[in-house]
Amino acid sequence: MPLAVRILGLAVFALGTSEFMLSGLLPDMADDMHVSIPRAGLLISAFAIGMVVGAPLLAVATLRLPRRTTLIALITVFGLGQVAGALAPNYALLFASRVISAFACAGFWAVGAAVAIAMVPVNARARAMAVMIGGLSIANVLGVPAGAFLGENLGWRSAFWAVGAASAIALVGVATLIPRIPLPAVRPRLRNELSIYRDRQVWLSIVITALAAGGVFCAFSYLAPLLTDVAGLADSWVPTVLALFGVGALVGTTVGGRVADAHLFGVLLTGIAASTAFLVALALLAHHSVAVVILSFLLGTSAFYTAPALNARMFNVAGAAPTLAGATTTASFNLGNAGGPWLGGAVISGGLGYAATAWAGAAMAVVAIIAVSLSLRLQKSQSRVVARSSDLVPEAAATETV
Repeated sequence: MPLAVRILGLAVFALGTSEFMLSGLLPDMADDMHVSIPRAGLLISAFAIGMVVGAPLLAVATLRLPRRTTLIALITVFGLGQVAGALAPNYALLFASRVISAFACAGFWAVGAAVAIAMVPVNARARAMAVMIGGLSIANVLGVPAGAFLGENLGWRSAFWAVGAASAIALVGVATLIPRIPLPAVRPRLRNELSIYRDRQVWLSIVITALAAGGVFCAFSYLAPLLTDVAGLADSWVPTVLALFGVGALVGTTVGGRVADAHLFGVLLTGIAASTAFLVALALLAHHSVAVVILSFLLGTSAFYTAPALNARMFNVAGAAPTLAGATTTASFNLGNAGGPWLGGAVISGGLGYAATAWAGAAMAVVAIIAVSLSLRLQKSQSRVVARSSDLVPEAAATETV
């Protein structure tokens, strides 16, 4: 695996920490900003919405720009967004800083994924994406719990300052260790890139990714209050449980990255089915602290086990447009990361309680399984058509010769 891919994974650590650390900071942020926890949860959705919109926009805007320069500019803007969040005096400005940071994060993911995919052969795409997603997993193992720890002891703003410092380190790594990536001999054309959206498989991949991510983060976004208010654990347990989720994510990413290239649909079906089962168990056993702790680890494993396959699937069906394929994958994940917390917040606001977020997440995951089954059926149908066409070619040629 090229060193540049691993450097991208290290940069993703800073991005992922910022994206997910709010799950351990929501109660303190809500108190400080004088808003409800569901409204504070919208800050998670704001970041995700910024990713959804920013990924394709920045992918298009930077389509003909040098890759390395683009990555440097985006990680710089992201770091400044963290500083703005740390200094935000009110909810509105904090919300705006999250959206700006998300735009930069989305662009970095889209361009970085395209660079990573371009540097490896086709049969190593899932492993390359696993390295980048590994940065996200380590963010969940170290960054998110560290953010919760800082928030508990030094205030939630200290977590934003820490991510700003991590972004500066990532900037140095990108600027000094990622080589200059030459632009393709044939310059990308927007019309050709946009043609991927005519493919039903691309849209199915978007739906699958959004629902699989949304189902997990519908519950995960409100894990801190679930742990303290429902399971009865002390606040000091929150960083530990978040770390366990992250350890599970790292395990899932490692295993899924090694298996997905050979058994992509098998990974998708088994991984999403496992997430569904764990979410149902979490809803049923939310009052049992030991069960919640164990299920947090298992949910991290199943969620990130599917992530390399979800990324590789999009590049497989949209390979003619690698930049927009990366942007579309990023947008799809964050469509789920926006919709999941929003649905979870609606469930809580409706008086159903924190445990009900797991039921809502399980429902999203079930729909994702149905979409995977449809995609697999469509692929088999398309393969049969191609096979029949290949069989007819010699006959057509023979007829033409006669």
